[in-house]
Amino acid sequence: QVQLVESGGGLVQPGGSLRLSCAASGFTVSSSAMSWYRQAPGKERELVATITPAGRTTNYADSVKGRFTISRDYVKNTIYLQMNNLKPEDTAVYYCKASRFSSWGQGTQVTVSS
Repeated sequence: QVQLVESGGGLVQPGGSLRLSCAASGFTVSSSAMSWYRQAPGKERELVATITPAGRTTNYADSVKGRFTISRDYVKNTIYLQMNNLKPEDTAVYYCKASRFSSWGQGTQVTVSS
């Protein structure tokens, strides 16, 4: 059974940093492209970052390019999203997803506010 468990969210001031984690089970993160999405209140879910199965290619939404970094740990079967220089507009629930499967995790709330 495929399961994704996100963690690491919280309240942070503008300019601060957070690292989100997504622990996967039921498959290996090396076998699928993995992505982070986010959904702000009243808005549609949007793609934030993607990493290819081999980890050689990453892609980012223009709004986070240069500030966010997606990575994976094959041993821990986990993907990460390092978020630096956070802005209030980054406030959202963040989700991870494997391209091979339709299931979503429960998400983790990120709030950027002074």
